[in-house]
Amino acid sequence: MVNSVIAGDYKGLGIGCAAGKAFITTSILKPLYLDKSTVESYEIITEEHRKSVSSGVARGLIGGALLGPVGMLAGGLSAKNKGTYQIAIQFKDGKKSLIEVNDKVYKAIIATLF
Repeated sequence: MVNSVIAGDYKGLGIGCAAGKAFITTSILKPLYLDKSTVESYEIITEEHRKSVSSGVARGLIGGALLGPVGMLAGGLSAKNKGTYQIAIQFKDGKKSLIEVNDKVYKAIIATLF
């Protein structure tokens, strides 16, 4: 599902974007902003990542070695539609999420975390 957390911590929650800032909708009163104050690191899961290894199982093992369980799921996922991005996020509090976002939210996240 686009603009949502698809694995890891916060799974099933939606992702929004307002005033150029992306956030996870943890609650109406206190969204979790995806910015430098909350995100330790992130990795964009690209087609090149998926195509560099021939099988989904191998990709999952490599993803698991790099990012733990969230990376394992990301590595094993099949190709997505153009304009949809998957990003593995490591939060400063130790939580991890795999998110799937559209072009607008993707650009807001990249601009904020650059």
